[in-house]
Amino acid sequence: MDLPGPEWTQHVEQRWTCLGSAGRRGFSLLTDPDGMFRFAQSGVRQEDLEVLSRISERCPVKKSAECAARFREQGNLSFKIKDYRSAALYYSKAACHAGKSTEQLSLCYANRSAALFHLGLYSKCLEDVQRALDEGYPSHLWHKLTVRRTQCLNRLKEQEQPKAPSSKHQTPQTADKKDGNIRPPAVRFTPEKGRHLLVAEDKSAGEVVLEDEAFSFVLIPGDGHDTKTDKACVFGTEHRYCHHCLCLTLSTVPCVGCSYAQYCGQRCASEAWRQYHCLECPAGSELLALGVLAHLALRAALKAGLKEVQRARHRYSNTDDVPTSACVRSDTSKDKPASHSPTSHSDLNVEESSRFSDHSNCYHGSSYLGIYSLLPHVMNHPPSLRFLLAFTMVALSQRLNEVGSFPEAWSCREQEGELGDWREEQSMLGATALRHMMQLRCNAQAVTAVRVKEDGGLAVQSSGEVRIATAVFPVLSLLNHSCCPNTSVSFSLGLSSEAPVSSASGVAVTIRTCKDVAAGQELLHCYGPHCSRMDVGQRQRLLLEQYFFHCHCEVCKMELTAGTRTLATASHGLRCGRCGSSLQARAEVHVCPQSPCNYQISNTELQGRIETLQQRLGRAVQLMENDGLDGALRVLQEAATQADSILMKTHPLQGELADATARVFAALGNWRQAASHLKRSVAAVRCQFGEDSVELGQQLFKLAQLYFNGRDMQSALSVIPSAHRLLSLHCDPHCEELQELQQMEACLRGAVQREDVLTQS
Repeated sequence: MDLPGPEWTQHVEQRWTCLGSAGRRGFSLLTDPDGMFRFAQSGVRQEDLEVLSRISERCPVKKSAECAARFREQGNLSFKIKDYRSAALYYSKAACHAGKSTEQLSLCYANRSAALFHLGLYSKCLEDVQRALDEGYPSHLWHKLTVRRTQCLNRLKEQEQPKAPSSKHQTPQTADKKDGNIRPPAVRFTPEKGRHLLVAEDKSAGEVVLEDEAFSFVLIPGDGHDTKTDKACVFGTEHRYCHHCLCLTLSTVPCVGCSYAQYCGQRCASEAWRQYHCLECPAGSELLALGVLAHLALRAALKAGLKEVQRARHRYSNTDDVPTSACVRSDTSKDKPASHSPTSHSDLNVEESSRFSDHSNCYHGSSYLGIYSLLPHVMNHPPSLRFLLAFTMVALSQRLNEVGSFPEAWSCREQEGELGDWREEQSMLGATALRHMMQLRCNAQAVTAVRVKEDGGLAVQSSGEVRIATAVFPVLSLLNHSCCPNTSVSFSLGLSSEAPVSSASGVAVTIRTCKDVAAGQELLHCYGPHCSRMDVGQRQRLLLEQYFFHCHCEVCKMELTAGTRTLATASHGLRCGRCGSSLQARAEVHVCPQSPCNYQISNTELQGRIETLQQRLGRAVQLMENDGLDGALRVLQEAATQADSILMKTHPLQGELADATARVFAALGNWRQAASHLKRSVAAVRCQFGEDSVELGQQLFKLAQLYFNGRDMQSALSVIPSAHRLLSLHCDPHCEELQELQQMEACLRGAVQREDVLTQS
């Protein structure tokens, strides 16, 4: 949930209506966040805070001994069936609810240490053994921990035996990093494009052009539900990742004050408390209820601190937006200042232009000026939405003033213990966070990671990209949009153990070219709507709603010129039920263009048949995940027969059906049949996403796995280079998929060499 939930939104809409036409008109004329914040500040009453408190009760973050006991028991049940990963996660949830220095907490750590031992995480196991003792583990049980500690130390000694060095694949981008030869892109400003980035030299596909660090981010909480499988999710992102650096961990350290925040270690816990969590902790329920953007906006301002905020406010002094007409800009930049005229930008003078371009030294993750300078696009937001954001931030800041203590970076009192009136700082914090909240609607970046679906019942596990956090990057935010971009992004998570305290956020992004780019060419990034995933009409609508521009990128201009038929729908269409030709869309029907045939089918009937196929696919996946492999195969085979009557082989749904069928055969151990069906899925993915797409790379990676498991060495060796090339274009060189491809290739080539030796002998 990015924006506030529906109940709070409805409440604020009522308050907006109660303003009357004069009040609404007065608010609508306000053009700077400070004025909007003061307007809302004068209208927030105690009853509004009570409504917020009542809504936030549905997101409890208080400690609970009862919950701690329940989750620990669930961990014990998982431990008994040797599901040690789930057991560790349950024990972590239990630890979050247990109070500090309690026997319950010590038992959680002790139990988790046992699960970590069985997972081979011996260093983490030792840490939990010590935590259990520090929290008052019962003395009559100490011998258990003593034995476990000795076992861990012995295993670690065995692992310390010297090993032969292994050669690692050196990609062009890692070589750039090693030599320090990455030339940063040039920042340029034009009235038409706003700030944008031009590549400094010729770059081949797959090369690194830019690295950036998140100034701040907020982890996205799970809602306890998997939208793809319609099943309950026991563990969300908040249970798997450190809330301060996004390190993936099974042995979190919980916040001492709430049951929500948890960290990969005491270092992150202490830093989070110092920078922002001391204020967020007692208002955790309200922050969860008001959405990720409000939370991230507040955190960015808190992390910056009072002095940095004052410096930024003085430098940019609320001249970011001026009133615009109702017409919409026609560009591809979310960072272009609005103008008085929708067709002319002559009113943007040289001084204003330099204000947006002449601060290249602030384009790095630790610089707050790079964040503050992003445009909030005040006048592009509808007045009612601006009121919702302002009212939300006022209510939140007042609630924080009641329950929390400001972090040191927001204290202007030099003498310790001095009390004072915090209203000025509270207003400045709230107004600054409001500015960030409007900026984030255009500049927030989803941080993603590939997660393998944990299902012990399947021989082959599926994986998918999941959104784990929302962040704001100073440099990445300068890239303009294209529906067919020339860059791709990958994320690295977690603080380095060598990094100085407070030197990094823990989240970094690497931007690579996904096609050849010539020197002086603009670097373009996709904001979400991509030409391979949706038609031009959908893309234009979504970009206009969120980013306030009509996209005129090359692919949009080509598709708009060609009419409503887009690249996405033209390349993998619908099949004539009589002659097998590709159907063409008309007003309310699809027709066969072949004159002897003239077959036609209504859009309503066609959509109904496609929805039936999608339902069958969902049913098959459910059966598969509940060990009903035979039933899943029957459903998929029936669906495939029906799909062949209305869909071309390259239609995306055909690819999904083939992929699911391949998973069933793989789970049955029939690797040859699994590979045969996955090849059909590869063809559909190639047609939909293109020859250089990460989606095609992921499918080829899976195909290589199937060939490898089926001991089809030559087929595997023929697929691995293509999979490696595509994943290298889009992914970090140290990602699990690339590492596994290298290991598979080394193993296969070794096996081939051994066979050759045996043949010759």
